[in-house]
Amino acid sequence: MPPAQAALFGALLAFAVVALALFVRWQIGQRREAMRIEAGPQVSPEVEKVIRDVPVGVVIVGPHDELLSHNDAAVRIGAVRGSRLGYKRLLAAVRDVRFQSLNFDGPVDREPIPGQNPLQLQCRISLLSDDMVLLVAVDDAQSRRVEAVRRDFVANVSHELKTPIGAISVLAEAVESAKDDPEAVERFALRLQRETARLTELVGQIIDLSRLQAADPLLEQDGVELTEVVAESVGRTREQASNRGVNVIVARTTSTLVLGDRWQLADAISNLIQNAINYSDEGARVAISVIDTMEDGEQFVEVKVSDNGIGIKREEQERIFERFYRVDYGRSRSTGGTGLGLSIVRHIVLAHAGSVKVWSNPGQGSTFTLRFPAFHRRELQEEET
Repeated sequence: MPPAQAALFGALLAFAVVALALFVRWQIGQRREAMRIEAGPQVSPEVEKVIRDVPVGVVIVGPHDELLSHNDAAVRIGAVRGSRLGYKRLLAAVRDVRFQSLNFDGPVDREPIPGQNPLQLQCRISLLSDDMVLLVAVDDAQSRRVEAVRRDFVANVSHELKTPIGAISVLAEAVESAKDDPEAVERFALRLQRETARLTELVGQIIDLSRLQAADPLLEQDGVELTEVVAESVGRTREQASNRGVNVIVARTTSTLVLGDRWQLADAISNLIQNAINYSDEGARVAISVIDTMEDGEQFVEVKVSDNGIGIKREEQERIFERFYRVDYGRSRSTGGTGLGLSIVRHIVLAHAGSVKVWSNPGQGSTFTLRFPAFHRRELQEEET
């Protein structure tokens, strides 16, 4: 082949190769673009990781209401169910943001469902690019419950404080007006002492309850012998039992340690014994026992306080651990009860990783059982090392 023809053929071949490469690249680009359009918007791995780490519910919704990404928190609070949003009103809010291009910030209620608790999510819904929508949702039911409890607590405290404070004020005036009558002064002074003692106990229990609700309620942690704590608690209540003619006995004990605060445990058991005495008639008996028990291979120790007093109705047994709740208001007031004793018991038991339960029947008495994990001193030594 002449040199000129060879050069021309080489040039044409090179052009053909370049043209083919460009065509193939164009075809690949077209296929990728078609796949991108078919697949729709995508969420990058970096964004996925951020969403997973966010502690509140986060969902990215595609242009056709499909879920492009969400985290576990969104599932837990009900914002996501399976492969779709959790409920219709939430989907409607997302669509409104997409169609109106206006962000939404506020509560979204779930439509009532028989047999399920009401659900309301505080939502922030924002429009992203490509008709994608970002949903950030928080279930503030817990915070609303806490706020309701706080309001009730403040109202109850105000009411409970007004009674002894008002009584002290009236009695002080009575003492002043009866200064020429020694017997009346003595009588009013005794009532002043009772009301002052009741006010002191109420304030002390409010302080105790506030401390028990702190992040770290235990002032001390050590191995505590429950038999000794029970003996101390019985000693605290001996005078009260004698005044009411109630016999307090320790029926059965076992030597087992519990990790915790000795004084708090004594307060819890003393409150149970005091309640048993207050709600028993003259000649009644209150029995305390400490028993070892096993469950699923773990060792526990139970403290039982039993009485044969007035008992508690079944519908009231779930409420007796509420603050200021009284089974018999008149009896509680006459014995100086504040309505906080069982609430304090419950918080102390929970702080010690334990549990409390009650068995009771009206007219047959009640048995309160405190259960704590058993403790061995070597466990504390291992933790320290």
